[in-house]
Amino acid sequence: MSDRSKQSASVVVEATDVHKSFGTLDVLKGINLTVRKGEVVCLLGPSGSGKSTFLRCINHLETMTSGRIVVDGQLIGYHERGDELHEMSGKELAVQRRDIGMVFQRFNLFAHQDVLTNISQAPILNRGKSRDQAVARAKQLLKMVDLEGREGAYPYQLSGGQQQRVAIARALAMEPKLMLFDEPTSALDPELVGEVLSVMRKLADEGMTMIVVTHEMSFARDVADRVVFMDQGVVVEEGTARDVIDSPQQERTRAFLRRMH
Repeated sequence: MSDRSKQSASVVVEATDVHKSFGTLDVLKGINLTVRKGEVVCLLGPSGSGKSTFLRCINHLETMTSGRIVVDGQLIGYHERGDELHEMSGKELAVQRRDIGMVFQRFNLFAHQDVLTNISQAPILNRGKSRDQAVARAKQLLKMVDLEGREGAYPYQLSGGQQQRVAIARALAMEPKLMLFDEPTSALDPELVGEVLSVMRKLADEGMTMIVVTHEMSFARDVADRVVFMDQGVVVEEGTARDVIDSPQQERTRAFLRRMH
């Protein structure tokens, strides 16, 4: 982690007073978060605390009820005209999302496409890459996620851990400025978790800006620059991993961590 401390201090994500309601249920109640280039921020908290909803608001998979999220200097999901926000078209949103990679709990690979096509198709369609460029990059990424030689495999021929590593490679193929991970190991058998976390550690060491929703405490402690503990739609506690995980100040944080051990 010390290798990343030299990263530029430029802000990649600035979330301000983010609220989200589903009908009468207030899921997010004013979230503020700043993430700088090269930082790894882990979001911790019980199920239903709003972590995944917040993550999905960052790339506008969920629309905020109110608030603002800026990624790399761009207001996400909206045009600002005077004091009013107007939602972007789907086409404009797609352009913004090219810079935000997201890896979900489920792998969401295209079952009818082999691994190489799963990874190389989006850069050809959405980044204007030639097929040769996209395929060369896909092979590099497969090597990086320790799946060299599996280009022709189909998702059903891969373990869950392998599928999730392909999903990470697919997100990286778009050359994102930010990677979002929504509990990427929660659907995996325990013995497969390590291989996915290993790839994420590698990304962190290479300076990728990452926001990770996770219950993997050892990963958060070892890799995160900052940990944010959320509960009931608010940020309860935020600080370095060691401060929040090893010496939490708030009783809600302590109670959650006791249940995790």
